[in-house]
Amino acid sequence: MFRNFDEISQYLLDNQIKKTIVLCGAHDDAALAALVDARRRGVAEGILLGQEEEILKLLDELEEPATNYEIVGMHRGEHAINLALDMVKAGWADIPMKGLMKTASFIWGLIDKERGLCEPGRKLTHTTAWYYPERNGFMFASDTSFIREPTLEDKVQIIENAIELLRAFGMEEINVGVLSAIEDVKDNIPSTVDAQKLSEMDWPDGIHVDGPFALDNAIDPHSAEHKGITKPMAGHADLLLLPDFLTGNVLYKSIHFFAHLPIAGTVCGAIPAIVTSRSDEEDTKYYSILMAILQSIYQEKHRL
Repeated sequence: MFRNFDEISQYLLDNQIKKTIVLCGAHDDAALAALVDARRRGVAEGILLGQEEEILKLLDELEEPATNYEIVGMHRGEHAINLALDMVKAGWADIPMKGLMKTASFIWGLIDKERGLCEPGRKLTHTTAWYYPERNGFMFASDTSFIREPTLEDKVQIIENAIELLRAFGMEEINVGVLSAIEDVKDNIPSTVDAQKLSEMDWPDGIHVDGPFALDNAIDPHSAEHKGITKPMAGHADLLLLPDFLTGNVLYKSIHFFAHLPIAGTVCGAIPAIVTSRSDEEDTKYYSILMAILQSIYQEKHRL
C-alpha cells in the first residue's frame, strides 16, 4: 500500500511505467512545469495543445527542449479537449489533462456522447487524495468537484468510483465515512438520512460504509470516543463521502491553503483525466499526474 507520493513515483520508475499525457491549454506555467517535471523524472511523455508561441516561451524558461514534445497550436479550449480525446481513443495518448482552459469545457468534452470517455451508466466524479501526517498515509474525499447536490443513487456511484482508485493505491480494507454536520439521523438534514441508508446497504467484501459522521469523529478516534460514538469505524475513515461539492471544494482548498499538505485529484468513472484548479501549484499538478498514471495501470490490469 502506498503511503506517500514519493512511493508512487518510485514504483512507476522501478516498473518502467510511463504514460503519455495530452495537456489541453498547455500555455499554463504550473501545468506545463508539472508535465515537464514528470517527463524529466521518467514517468510521462507529453503532447501539448494550446497557444504555440506561449508554450515555446514557457518551455524556454524551463530550459526544456521543445523537440521533446509534440506541439499542436490551438486557441480554443473546446477544440483542444476534442482533439485530446480523439488522441486517447486512437491510442496516441493515455491521459488528458486540463491546463489553461475553462473547466466546464474540459468536463463537457469528457462526457460528450461521441468523443467522451464516460462509461455507459456511470457518472464522472472527482476524488481527492492527500498525505495525512497523523497516519503517515493517504486520505481520500469525494466528490470534490462535479456533482453539486448528489442524490442517494449518486452517492452510491461516488463511492463505487472512488473505491477503484483506492484499490489502485493498494488498499484492501476500505472504511467509508459518510459526512454530515452531526452524527445523529435527523429527517430535516437529508445528508444524515442518506448516510444511514448507505450504511445499511450491502457492499463488496472489504468495503465498510458508515455514518453519519461529523468530520472530527470520522477521522479522529479520540474525538469519537469523547463524543461517545461507539461505531467500530468511528475515527478510522479512509474515504470521506461528502454531502455536496461545495463542501468538497472548501475541504480541498483548506487542505492546500491552510494545512499545506501534499494533495492531488483525478477523475473517476472513466479512464483517468486530470482536472486541477487554476490556483493549484506545480506540485499538486505533478502529484495528480502520478495518481492518474497509477489509476490507469490499475484499470489496465483489472477492467480492460
